[in-house]
Amino acid sequence: MTIALSMLSTGISFLVLVLIFRPLERCFPAKEQAFFRPAWLTDLAFMLGQYLFWTGMVFATLAFLGNHLTAFIPDGFHAAVREQPWWAQALEVIVLSDVLIYWGHRLQHRIGFLWRFHAVHHSAEHLDWLAAHREHPLDTLYTVGLINLPAFLLGFPLETLAGLVAFRGLWAIYIHSNVNLPLGPLRMLIGAPELHHWHHDRARDAGNYANLSPLMDLLFGTYRHPGHEPEAFGVKEPMAHSYPGLLLDPFRKKR
Repeated sequence: MTIALSMLSTGISFLVLVLIFRPLERCFPAKEQAFFRPAWLTDLAFMLGQYLFWTGMVFATLAFLGNHLTAFIPDGFHAAVREQPWWAQALEVIVLSDVLIYWGHRLQHRIGFLWRFHAVHHSAEHLDWLAAHREHPLDTLYTVGLINLPAFLLGFPLETLAGLVAFRGLWAIYIHSNVNLPLGPLRMLIGAPELHHWHHDRARDAGNYANLSPLMDLLFGTYRHPGHEPEAFGVKEPMAHSYPGLLLDPFRKKR
């Protein structure tokens, strides 16, 4: 029964995402690209793997770590956090997680061991809403941990986190989508596909490491907006192309 419910939930999620993003990609395309473009099945496998298996393991691991680490935080501090208004808690979670994900993301591009796993995500040569799911499960654990563990440690209640986790997941899919909706001056405050597409340029240090807001990129000189789409996405080093191959690729000996 659990497997059947998981498959049903995954099917519904796939349909909802198609209904949201396919019209956007048809009406406001960043690049002319077919729905069933190259490597579509590989990215579908990544999505199915995430929704049916890996995401549950990632959050179970985070919950286990969070339960043990919160013992080191005074109860009075947790109580003070919970007494704040919901909007204040949400703002604190967003700012804190954005700071951590910015620096954590830069490290993924600078440290060879982290890049081995993160390169799987960057190996996508066609970006759209489905390619957003191309992510090694250990890379997902690293990223989701940076976003959520600090909030667990600060004692933010789950009801504060649940909506933000769902929003961040949808936002991550949006900024990878094949959509060009220029924001004008607002792009200095709000992230968008036009910025994140440049992060997926073939250059490993292409910039735009922030997630929800590019303010950290602006502050530390990694903001990139040339005003047009990159010529090519992907990575320069050779990598596997199949789903099993990409899962094993970080563990292979590299030159």
